[in-house]
Amino acid sequence: MLTELPAGGVNAVGRMLGVLGDEWTMLIAQQALLGATRYGDFAARLPISHAVLTRRLNVMTDDGLLQRRTYQHKPPRSEYVLTQRGRALWPVLASIWAWERRWVPDHADPLPGMYHVACGTEFTPVTQCRACGTTVTEKDVVAQWGPSGSWPRSMPSESTRRRSTTERSEPRAGSFPQTTSIIGNRWGFALMVAAFVGTSRFSDFRDQLGAPPGSLADRLQIFSTNDVLVLSGERYRLTEKGRAVFPILVTALQWAQRNFHAPEGPAVELTHTGCGHPLDVTLACDQCTGVPRGREIRTK
Repeated sequence: MLTELPAGGVNAVGRMLGVLGDEWTMLIAQQALLGATRYGDFAARLPISHAVLTRRLNVMTDDGLLQRRTYQHKPPRSEYVLTQRGRALWPVLASIWAWERRWVPDHADPLPGMYHVACGTEFTPVTQCRACGTTVTEKDVVAQWGPSGSWPRSMPSESTRRRSTTERSEPRAGSFPQTTSIIGNRWGFALMVAAFVGTSRFSDFRDQLGAPPGSLADRLQIFSTNDVLVLSGERYRLTEKGRAVFPILVTALQWAQRNFHAPEGPAVELTHTGCGHPLDVTLACDQCTGVPRGREIRTK
């Protein structure tokens, strides 16, 4: 499912934001991982209008997350089955679910826990280095731009973010509200990555990202209100809640670079300081230490 990107164009990060920068897409992928395949399954499980669901299923099929498969000819009926690319989203979705459940308590409907089928217990995913098996936090990682990396190339083009421009009037899901403020906004994701690598002043965010001052101020205000960042003097610091976003960022980045390839090389290079290897993360069960597959995760 590897997509080859044009030289000098949007890199893997920008393509990822264009594909995943939408809450309905994440929720449809989640339900597909939990077994939904038919239009009626998604319609019954999600508070989504028929117009929005139809459009999202078509877009996700075009993006290679779903494959349309005919199961009835008269009348014609199709189901939507996850591709390898779609199934590989489970670490991102599990990280989002765990973060929202732990750090965003004011959901209208509380998010249920995640259960690891193999050990039969409710669990929280733990980010581990695949090379050495130890737990990894943002303090254990060194990040640097790769050959195709830069802030301008990491921003999705209008064509890759067609949903954000043509569907602004559509209802929002409301299940991952604070995650959407990060992944669903190009400046939000870039700002969080910059914060993790040490950027803290408004002027530095502005100069590094090239973000319009108004958009940057708006996103900083949202993150401060949500207690993801805190302003101390002239510097914005990650809170404990903000640092806990790390698994979402690193699994999303890893998914992006495994699915979108720029001819120059990767956009971002991560090194685990604990073992010195390039960082390849996996999510482990905090109860049995096993590494679940996407199909082994259920919600109550």
